[in-house]
Amino acid sequence: MSNGLLQNLESNAIPLLVVALLVWIFLRSRTQALWAEAYRRLRRNKLAMAAVVLLTFAGTVALLDSLSWKSTNSAQSRTVLDQIFGRADERTYSAPMGSQTQELNPRRVASIHLLGTDSVGKDVLYQVLKGFRTAFIIGGFACLIAVPIALFFGMAAGFFGGFLDDVVQFFYTVFGSIPDILLIIALVLMLGKNLLSICFALGFTSWIPLCRLIRGETLKHRDREYVRAAKALGVATPRILAKHILPNLLPAIIISVTLLFSQLVLYESILAYLGVGVGSDTGSWGNMIDAARDELTRDPAVWWPLVSAASALLVLVLSLNILADALRDAIDPRLRTE
Repeated sequence: MSNGLLQNLESNAIPLLVVALLVWIFLRSRTQALWAEAYRRLRRNKLAMAAVVLLTFAGTVALLDSLSWKSTNSAQSRTVLDQIFGRADERTYSAPMGSQTQELNPRRVASIHLLGTDSVGKDVLYQVLKGFRTAFIIGGFACLIAVPIALFFGMAAGFFGGFLDDVVQFFYTVFGSIPDILLIIALVLMLGKNLLSICFALGFTSWIPLCRLIRGETLKHRDREYVRAAKALGVATPRILAKHILPNLLPAIIISVTLLFSQLVLYESILAYLGVGVGSDTGSWGNMIDAARDELTRDPAVWWPLVSAASALLVLVLSLNILADALRDAIDPRLRTE
């Protein structure tokens, strides 16, 4: 650690930014009456609180894997997660909590592996935890690309209407008629198979549903009395959009972005299965699932790498979906289940 902690922080900023943004939103919301009431309703939802705890754990793991340094005797960066959960590689497979490798001449494992090891002897738990950072980078960075595009075009089309509205509708109708997965694969192959290219491709192709939603909500609010009053008082259009319309769009945007985040995480696994995912040197649940799917045909079956990666993916996506449903009920009193 002599070269200093956080030396490579610029390459790991997305998980830090996502976690910091979530913390800021939480602290900010508690000071405003509407959001404070929504928080109180959300806090009474035990299932939602369990989802928040799981997401907090996932964010913490991603954060630990984003704090890296280079030691003097190694050119490769190490993270806090590597330091805590890194294990010596075995020769080949070993079962969860197993004491020996699974080969013709079994050998005693060098250390206990809670979820076993894969075909090249790497610790499965360590790989699962490394996948959280990739999930947060893909979901967070792609959302940071998609949301501004959707906001700009959706609010412009809904507020100004007319020819601009027709152009935006025509553009996203034509763009949305192209199958998402084909467009994503084409963009990834054109830009290169790396994490940044995948984030850009996913963000560039996932803004259309959110744009439609924002356009419809803006159309609904632009003729409200408070907007008309602001126009009559001579308030500039950018200020009306920023101070009067955008705050009323935030509930729908927050819920939609939460669901979008989970969809983007799932897309990463699909791309890995199709051979256009992140590189093998990047921790990824999609790569784990793709590498382990053929191992179920072995005798005996090697199931733990596939089950471990799929379970982590399921827990993260399910937690996000539960939180999105709870946020919808908490923010809109008409949809409360209590």
